[in-house]
Parts: sequence; structure tokens; C-alpha cells
Amino acid sequence: MGQPVTWVDAFADAPFAGNPAVVCVAERPCDERWMQAVAREIGLSETAFVEPRGEEFGLRWFTPTVEVDLCGHATLASAHVLWEEERLPSERPARFRTRSGLITARRLDDGWIALDFPATPAEAGEAPEGLAEGLGARPLWAGRTSQGDWVVELGDEAAVRALAPDMRRLAGIEMRGVIVTAAADMDGADYVLRFFGPGSGVDEDPVTGSAQCALAPFWSERLGRSALVAFQASPRGGWLRVRADGERVGIEGRAITVLRGELAI
Repeated sequence: MGQPVTWVDAFADAPFAGNPAVVCVAERPCDERWMQAVAREIGLSETAFVEPRGEEFGLRWFTPTVEVDLCGHATLASAHVLWEEERLPSERPARFRTRSGLITARRLDDGWIALDFPATPAEAGEAPEGLAEGLGARPLWAGRTSQGDWVVELGDEAAVRALAPDMRRLAGIEMRGVIVTAAADMDGADYVLRFFGPGSGVDEDPVTGSAQCALAPFWSERLGRSALVAFQASPRGGWLRVRADGERVGIEGRAITVLRGELAI
């Protein structure tokens, strides 16, 4: 029998929206080269590998080209799979040991899943050479996070939606990716964002949970409240509820299973 895998659309209200991730729950530790090869073969922005460890789970995330330190949508997808497949009782939080420390997920009464992530606020700095040219837009504000992302604020939502970046130019800048954001004009959202990470094997990420670790503190300070709603204005799009809470950030979203199968290797 092969290794079971589950395809989940995370931060999605319906199938074929939000951000897809494949979750692989392995009963024993996996070879790192094998995990990277699987992620490259699947080709999504993230593939998650979950390893049961008693009452907790190990969790690692791979893009098609690199392992990353933090990923929101694949964590949401992993918790969803553990509950759906009854590997974890629905009333029990999922506890994940990751390269970014302990991350937890719990089911909410309204069907959403709440993640508890570390805050990674951006420190203001001069944008690196080529970033504005690669984006095709001049930042109102720029800063860098401890995760290696640049945060760029633009003047309005329309400017964020209109971006058509030069991915080859962005890939030449030393960074995990660039988070572009602006205050929202659309109903129901406080801010919008897009995420570009061609240097990490992801040209545009559909919905980026880990970006909220920087944006929740950023927009909480500017808007004067801790609870916010974000919309990622990628072609697939996705909604997130976020909360800034000091050194932690709450991130909430929905998840939908789209496909189940197995790796025949």
C-alpha cells in the first residue's frame, strides 16, 4: 500500500478556491530528500508532512524548491485532515511541533479553524534595489520580517489588485517573498494583500496565512483594533479572520477536502 495523501483547499468557502495544499500523514519519519521530491512532483505552493508523536504532531512544509519555516494554509489543511480522518478527536486541539516552535489549531463552533501563530512584525527599512521595479509600484512603506519577507504598503486596494510583477526580477532579490498590502475598499475587509515568492518556488501564493503574522500587527496599529478581516486578492482569492495579540497572532479560516489518493512509491 502506498502513502495516503489528501488535497485540501484552505482559506476557502467552496471547492477550487482559497489555497490548495496536499497533506501527507506519515506513520514514521520521512527522508528530507523524499519530502522535497514529493513536493516538487505535486507542484503546489506547499505540501505538508505530518508525523504523529504521541499527543502531538511533527509538521514540516515544502514548496516545490525549498523547506520553509512557517506556513499558514498547509497548517490549516493539516489540522482539517487530522479531524476529518478521526486521527484526532474533533474537540481536541491539534498541537504541531515545527521549525517555528509550537503551533496549535482548534475547531470553532461556526466551522472555522483557529490557528495560533507567532507574530513576526516587520521592521521599517529601505526596500532593496529592484523591489519597486520588480513589483511595478512604489511603496508608501516597506519593512522586513524575521521570516525573510518584505512587507510593502501601497496607496489603495486598486493598486494591489493591478500588480503584474516581473517575477524574474523579484526572484533575484534575497528574500522569501514580498507581501503587498493596502487598506481595503471592498465591503467586509479591513485590508487586502497579495504574496509573491518566485525565489522560493511560488510566483504568487493564492492565500498566505503566514503573511498575517506580519500584517496583523501592522494593521492593528494603524486601525486601532486587534480583530481584523483580511482578503487576499489573488486570482483564487481567500478570506481570513485575524487577531493581533502581542507576541502571537490568531488566524482563522475554513478548509475543504477536494481529493484523496495515495503515492504509489
